[in-house]
This record gives sequence, C-alpha cells and structure tokens, in this order.
Amino acid sequence: MELRRGGMGSQAVGGRRMDGDGRDGGGGGGGSKDAGAEDYENLPTSASLSTHMTAGAMAGIMEHMVMYPVDSVKTRMQSLNPDPKAQYTSIYGALKKIVRTEGFWRPLRGINVMIMGAGPAHAMYFACYEKMKRTLNAVFHHHGNSHIANGIAGSMATLLHDAVMNPAEVVKQRMQMYNSPHPSALGCIRSVWRTEGPRAFYRSYTTQLTMNVPFQSIHFITYEFLQEQLNPHRGYNPQSHIVSGGLAGALAAAATTPLDVCKTLLNTQENMALSLANVSGRLTGMANAFRTVYRLNGLPGYFKGIQARIIYQMPSTAISWSVYEFFKYFLTKHKLESRAPY
Repeated sequence: MELRRGGMGSQAVGGRRMDGDGRDGGGGGGGSKDAGAEDYENLPTSASLSTHMTAGAMAGIMEHMVMYPVDSVKTRMQSLNPDPKAQYTSIYGALKKIVRTEGFWRPLRGINVMIMGAGPAHAMYFACYEKMKRTLNAVFHHHGNSHIANGIAGSMATLLHDAVMNPAEVVKQRMQMYNSPHPSALGCIRSVWRTEGPRAFYRSYTTQLTMNVPFQSIHFITYEFLQEQLNPHRGYNPQSHIVSGGLAGALAAAATTPLDVCKTLLNTQENMALSLANVSGRLTGMANAFRTVYRLNGLPGYFKGIQARIIYQMPSTAISWSVYEFFKYFLTKHKLESRAPY
C-alpha cells in the first residue's frame, strides 16, 4: 500500500517533511526515492503527539537498558575520592573487576528505577521537542530548518525530562557507588527520604539543568545539522540516524563533562570527599560543588571520567535516535494503514 498525506484527506505538496520544514523533499514529490523514505517524509503531523511519546518512551528505555553497565562505571570513575578497591583505569577493566569482586549482576544494580524514570521522561522529552521545533521553526525560519529553534526546543524539552529523571538519577547513582549501603531502589528511596528529606531528590536539579540545557542544545543542533548533510530528504535512514546521534552525543558529552562531575558529587554526597574538603553537613548548590571539585582535584577534577562519559553517551544517543526514528516511522505508518480505505 502506498502511503501519502492524501490518504489522510489532505494533499502532500512538494514532498513536505513531517517536522514542519517546508523545503522541497527532492524533486516534486520524490518519485524516484525509496517507498519507505517517501512514506516517512509524507507522514502527517496530526498523529504526532501519541506517536512521538510512544517512540520516545521506547527510545529512552532501550538506551538506558543497553548502556547501564557503562553508566555504572562512569559514576564510579567520577568519584573524587574513590576507595582503593574501586579505582579503575578503563571501562573494560572496571566492568571485569566489578563482576569478579562484587558479582555478575552488580553493574546492573539500580536499572529498574532508571527504566521507570526513562519511559515517561523520554516520552515528554521527544514530544515536547518535536512540537517546539515545529513551532519555533515557523517563527525563526519559515522555509527551512533553524539551528536556533532546534537549540531552544531541546532546552525546553530538557526542563520536562529532568523534572522526572532527577529523582531516578539520585537513586540510581547512590546504588551504583562502590560499597553502596542500598541493596534495592525502594530501600534507597526510603533511606534518602528519611535521613535527608524529599528535597534531596532535587538537590542537583539546578546543576542537572545547567548541564543538560547546554548538552541538549549542542546535541540537537549537531544532530539536525548532520541530518541535513547525511539525510537531506529526511527519509527513514537508520545509518544516518545512528551516525548523527552518536557524533552529536559525543560532542555534547565532552563539552559538558565538568558539569556532570559536579552533578555526580551533589547526587552521591561522597562522605570521604566532603570530609577532605572540610564540608560539614550536605553539599548543596552548583557553585559549592564547583569549588569542592577544584579544592580536591584542581582543574583535572572537572574532567574525571570524560572517557567513560563519551563512550557512554556516543552509543546511547545513537541507540536513542535510531530507536526513536524507527518507532516514529513504524507507528505512524501503521496508523495510516489502519485508517486508509481498501
């Protein structure tokens, strides 16, 4: 079955893309292109919300499930004052040591709470991004793709994403640390709530936003730019989604590593590190976190775990974008097929 915008009661003009970009989709409707790519370009925007949310949720869950062991290593490698038994020089060596000394399932501790947070967080994240991108592109650049609009849309989507993910991040990172006293996510939540209060789950929220707003701005601008180069017709092209997503994630990760180190310190509240820095009570605020990191490790401290962060983010964003674009294509195509008359 050939799927066109006309199947929904409206006419596709000039191969218009689904993201609201009115540029020519490749020679008067793209008759020479692959049918799947044509279907993808002519998907209607009216069905986008539920599709974007479902595709986003699947992308978030898949990304965090696949990359969680590497994320566990990244958290430990960002420790400012690690236990001698938890000092690592490489991701592979760290995973091998953790499995050998702490058990096969140890790198996955906390994955359940991450999955529970990633689904709804990424659903809102991608849905908000797509809606804001279309709206802002119409304002900034009526006949094309505006990088400013993409950056702002990514920043706005981050506000919703982090509001859901921040508590999950706090629990996840405390369970990932070496010698963590929390054997389960529920036990960790109860312990943090009882000893530090509900505000502890959002202690690093401002730092998280300070990190993720520039991260996502760089990420989305780079992704959309690379898509213009590698996939100018915006057809369903898995290879271009993987390459664009991976490179965008790597660049954004490297640029924002110092903020990620500070976020990890605020989330984990490392007792030994805080004692060495003469910090009494709980460490709060991004400025205090920056000062503490510098006091303990100097400038190199801001880039602890940068290799693990890039190695984590590069495949993470590649997985996220490829899964998201696949489900966006698949779900909308299925919806069109179910509605089209036979």
